[in-house]
Amino acid sequence: MVEEQKTHRQLPPGLSLLGRRALVTGAANGIGRATAKCLAELGADLVLVDRGPMDTLCKEIEALGQSASVLQGDLTDQAFLDRIIEGGPYYSFAHVAGVFSGPTGGYSGSSVKGSFDFVMDVNVWAPLALGYGLIEKAGPKAGGYMVFTGSQAGRSGKGRIGTGTEYITYAASKGALHSLVRALASRGAEKNIVVNGVAPGVVRTPMLDLTAPHLKDSDTVSPLRRSADPNEVGWPIALLCSPAASFISGAIVDVNGGAYVG
Repeated sequence: MVEEQKTHRQLPPGLSLLGRRALVTGAANGIGRATAKCLAELGADLVLVDRGPMDTLCKEIEALGQSASVLQGDLTDQAFLDRIIEGGPYYSFAHVAGVFSGPTGGYSGSSVKGSFDFVMDVNVWAPLALGYGLIEKAGPKAGGYMVFTGSQAGRSGKGRIGTGTEYITYAASKGALHSLVRALASRGAEKNIVVNGVAPGVVRTPMLDLTAPHLKDSDTVSPLRRSADPNEVGWPIALLCSPAASFISGAIVDVNGGAYVG
């Protein structure tokens, strides 16, 4: 009896990122980590950005046959943002880094303004500086893909997570990010760079563990009666970072199991 031989089908050109460099911020865990691995599976070589350690992730990416380099630093540091931009160009850029609250997690007394500024620095200024800087650095008709991670919170503004003005600030920052996607899409189109965003709902990440662990196994967070695995957001981001998304520009893709339909 002849053993059946199985062949590995190559990725179609619309999905292949072979020979391409992809930048992922917030890569150490959660959606960022999942996104980096999805991009590696599409053939991309990764540039990983985060404050946390990424040694294990690098090994996992290398096991998939792709290379991985690390830029470790703080996105509130303008010099670090400039360093990331100088490392470009990148064919694909997935900005996943984000915070829910201030560095101390508090919104009371004199800390309110400081916490607000910190959230806006990370969730709005960093993606603005990186997106704008990389578009400006790119040559005429350079081509490429950018995807920014917003939130269902920025869509509806509904939620009771956190204390005081934490959720309101977070929702405002993600709403601003959605507007940033549309503005950058207009500028990026001049150089054939398409810019889009995703708006996840409740996702099982370390951020959720810190802010609302009771939602992790809740069956009320979406019509699908569950929260999302990070890969279920990582793959849509990876798709938008690939040639398959070459005619999608300025869109915010809702990835929330039907919790928000607008």
